[in-house]
Amino acid sequence: MNIGLVLSGGGIRGVAHIGVIKALEEYGIYPTHISGTSAGAIVGALYAGGVSWGDILEFFKMVPIFHAHRYARRKPGFLDTEKFYDEFKTFFPQDNFNALTKNLYITATDILKGELMIFEEGQLIKPILASASFPGVFSPIVIEGSFYIDGGVLNNFPVEPLKPHCDKIIGSYVNPLKNILMKDLKHSYNVVERAYKLKSVSDSLAKFPECEFVISPNELSSFATFDMRNIDAIFEIGYTSTIKILTDQNDIQKTRT
Repeated sequence: MNIGLVLSGGGIRGVAHIGVIKALEEYGIYPTHISGTSAGAIVGALYAGGVSWGDILEFFKMVPIFHAHRYARRKPGFLDTEKFYDEFKTFFPQDNFNALTKNLYITATDILKGELMIFEEGQLIKPILASASFPGVFSPIVIEGSFYIDGGVLNNFPVEPLKPHCDKIIGSYVNPLKNILMKDLKHSYNVVERAYKLKSVSDSLAKFPECEFVISPNELSSFATFDMRNIDAIFEIGYTSTIKILTDQNDIQKTRT
């Protein structure tokens, strides 16, 4: 049986995906196909490359994202995305999808054409970096003459690549909508940001029924996109939420037999 795992974007909240993977493995569930965007692309690629959940967690803890030597010069972004290449090269020395132990699909957005690109073959590291290039923070990545940014801009829950290949699909979505009050929308950019978030969440929620089940802990809404101080807490939320769902499903199956 082919089992798909779709991993959403969400910045540092994507660490919850690692907790999901740990819980799935404890229940003997090993996805054969992975689809991810942004942070989900990073976690998914490492997992598809045979990296253990513990080492993936350590990767997120050890890579200094906001370091002075990564600042972009003469590029449209605060951080130069290409300067993260060496960290990934350590895990992917062959830099090719063919070297992976699981089927992997990575989404990225062509910023000029306004099109979603699904990468599944050829060079690996640049598509990972492109998919995780949060607009305005990380500079776009050039791949074969096109400029790519965060795949979550157009599709933050890329279940589509898995549907033709998988008997069952499991989802991990780390962008739950945070409840706010009107007083929280003090400026025009707050309204714009909220509107963008509503559209993204709505598009993703519409695809939840295509999954066997989706892990989407509401507690994650309290963590900022780039807050690096709560990695262990975010990981634990992903893990415990998945364990609860799997336990409940087992209990339901027992009552039916």
